[in-house]
Amino acid sequence: MAADDAHVPALVLVSAHDAVRERAGQALRTRYGVDYDVAVFDDHEQAQTALEGWRDDGTPVALVLANTGPEDEEALHFLQSIRPLHPAARRALMVRWGDFDRARLVFDALSRGEIDHFVVAPERPRDEEFHSTITGSLEDWSLEQGTPFEAVRVIGDRSARSQELRDGFTRNHIPIRAVEADTPEGREMLDALGLVSPALPVVVLLFTKEPCVLQNPSDIEIADAFGLMRPLPAGEVYDVTVVGAGPAGLAAAVYAASEGLRTLVVEQQAVGGQAGTSSLIRNYPGFPRGVSGGKLAFSAFQQAWSFGATFHFGRAATALHADGELRVLDLTDGSSVRSRAVILAAGVQYVRLPGGLLDEWEGRGVFYGAAVSEAPGLRGRRVAVVGGGNSAGQAAVHLAKFVEHVTVLVRGDTLADSMSEYLITVIDATDNIAVRYDCEVVGGGGRDRFDHLVVHDRARDVDERLPMDAVFVLIGARPSTDWLGEAVVRDPWGFVVTGADLGEGEFPLDRPPLPSETSLPGVFAVGDLRRSSVKRVASAVGEGAVAIPMVHRYLAEARATPASPQPRVAGSSSR
Repeated sequence: MAADDAHVPALVLVSAHDAVRERAGQALRTRYGVDYDVAVFDDHEQAQTALEGWRDDGTPVALVLANTGPEDEEALHFLQSIRPLHPAARRALMVRWGDFDRARLVFDALSRGEIDHFVVAPERPRDEEFHSTITGSLEDWSLEQGTPFEAVRVIGDRSARSQELRDGFTRNHIPIRAVEADTPEGREMLDALGLVSPALPVVVLLFTKEPCVLQNPSDIEIADAFGLMRPLPAGEVYDVTVVGAGPAGLAAAVYAASEGLRTLVVEQQAVGGQAGTSSLIRNYPGFPRGVSGGKLAFSAFQQAWSFGATFHFGRAATALHADGELRVLDLTDGSSVRSRAVILAAGVQYVRLPGGLLDEWEGRGVFYGAAVSEAPGLRGRRVAVVGGGNSAGQAAVHLAKFVEHVTVLVRGDTLADSMSEYLITVIDATDNIAVRYDCEVVGGGGRDRFDHLVVHDRARDVDERLPMDAVFVLIGARPSTDWLGEAVVRDPWGFVVTGADLGEGEFPLDRPPLPSETSLPGVFAVGDLRRSSVKRVASAVGEGAVAIPMVHRYLAEARATPASPQPRVAGSSSR
């Protein structure tokens, strides 16, 4: 839901240092005074009183800047105190240039999650470095809040499909408004559309010349209705087709298209893959404030698109085979794509709770990923995050901004083996996050809505009922490779085997396979679906980029050998 437009959002600056306050206050008023209520205080108590008043009257607070220095020793404590008042507000410490003795205080506060970033106070008029940090922070806040502009309206129910659409539109940066069909507002909208007992969810495209109404649409129907994706020309042959638009696939598309290769990207859902659901990636190089997975992925998508890559959304690959020198991908819409090389970058899928546990509550209390899109609607609730990896840690930290309390449920007896140290530090420092070890989910549910989780405490060998309004399951991932069948060699867990890991007789050509080449020459695998890959966004991007020189080499060899023999298919898809 977007921030209330009846209230102009506040942008707050607090400093007892006269020169810093005057200079920074003037810079903020001049640049942002039209769109924000810029409030400048010389005292933390006055600022606290104002923040409490804005909480009471519903005024959103976008950013709070607190100067730190000899005159402002209470700045960090002040910023810590405003999280309960305005959970979504960005909090930043402001330091003067050259005040290096405060660096450790600032970096420690960042590592504990007590502030969102820091900013160097402006030293001159039009200090664009200062404004770059401020506008970046305001952009992050705005994306999280949503926008009153509706490009798409989803009138749905409490189902997995409705939740999937909300999450997919949000991750693709499409402004949406989601309304429950059984509310007065939802019924009024359906009546206005002339719909009686429609198949839910109903998707209404409001940006078209006439509103386009779709009842329980498939991904293909939505992609086609948007009008961005034109049908692929019959008989078209691409230089390379990339399957998947996660970090690895997007990096491959950027480098392939920028180097002149005719590039097609096939993606069923949203850009970004699993990384696109991450609320904040703090350890991606080059982003000292951190960056959301969705923002990072969407920027890469725009970059690849600007270089000329073609994107084919709403379709998934269903089969891969060779046709002489070409590689053919069959898609879910019944069409086929022909290209000279293929890059498999379909990533992984979240592992589900075993035995269909809680399946009936998916989308209405039980979520796989989706913390970014669902968190604002859970204000004041109690939620659980199941899992001990980085995805679980990022989800817990993000949810803690909105909900009353987060309980992280971990099967093991430590987070250190599976979670980055910076996330463990933030979790330990966040008052409304608790971690329970040696436990697993064995049940849960409710009557009219999801209201409890049943957890087995393995140390005490007892079951315990926990009041919970929602649970986010992030217990691991499995590769999205079942559709490949025996087209390429995979290991027993489904990961694609590449390069030197291929066994004797599993690669058909006289030369050895290239480092990310699969058992089918001209088909490469990058990112999380590749055996032995490093499960990090930066490494996935690197693999996608490095695959393109290999594609160039393969294509050059193919041109130099017009009568090369057709590759034989490996004898087994797993080993």
